[in-house]
Amino acid sequence: MNIGLIVVGDEILSGKREDKHLAKVIALLAARGLALAWARYVGDDRARLTAVLADAFASGELVVCTGGIGATPDDHTRQAAAAALGRELVLHPQARELILERMRDVAREQGLPFEPERPDNVHRLNMGVFPEGAELIPNPYNKIPGFSVGHVHFVPGFPVMAWPMIEWLLDARYAALHGAARTCERSVIVFGSMEATLTPLMEAVEARFPAVKVFSLPSVDHPQWGRHIELGVKGPGDPSAAFEALKIGLQALGARTGPELVR
Repeated sequence: MNIGLIVVGDEILSGKREDKHLAKVIALLAARGLALAWARYVGDDRARLTAVLADAFASGELVVCTGGIGATPDDHTRQAAAAALGRELVLHPQARELILERMRDVAREQGLPFEPERPDNVHRLNMGVFPEGAELIPNPYNKIPGFSVGHVHFVPGFPVMAWPMIEWLLDARYAALHGAARTCERSVIVFGSMEATLTPLMEAVEARFPAVKVFSLPSVDHPQWGRHIELGVKGPGDPSAAFEALKIGLQALGARTGPELVR
């Protein structure tokens, strides 16, 4: 199952806030032997977001969507998800109880009476309005849940909430996938060569070892190695045989090599 990430918010695209989700999700997946297949950024435009989510639902892939599930006018994710699915938005009964519980906690902390009928508290219940048939994602930070429909999962934009919710999803719902994308990577630093010169060798190694991917990462200003190419192989299990074939090919080309790396 491919895994995708959708990050929602005008503030990300405008640069007001820096996205931290991409790097964290990659790390959370890697710790479980999983890998991110794709990521998309989309602003707070309901029509565009609806189209992006329609693609996600149709894909059958595991998709995490962060941001836009609040109840202010610039939050469109819940409505866009419902539109993409062709479903009604309904107040989830368990979400309602969790939001009311959060209201009680806040009132108690502030030494105020619990007033669920107060207009601002009534409005807060909108945070539990999800597409019909949605399942809840627990939020350990403040109890206000995210939601899932199939393999598409919606969490808040706040990292302090989103990241433990994503971890819960990966461990509670997708434990069977753990290790599915675990790979080993071996590479060597190559000096004084051009990618065009190395391409035939890369193609030959991939043809000989179909389970392995060959990669080339050029750098022009590395602080230690200067201009160079990191050339390597990655794949499931041990790609040592493919790496040895790559090194033999480099020797045949007369390439000057440096340190070898294992990841």
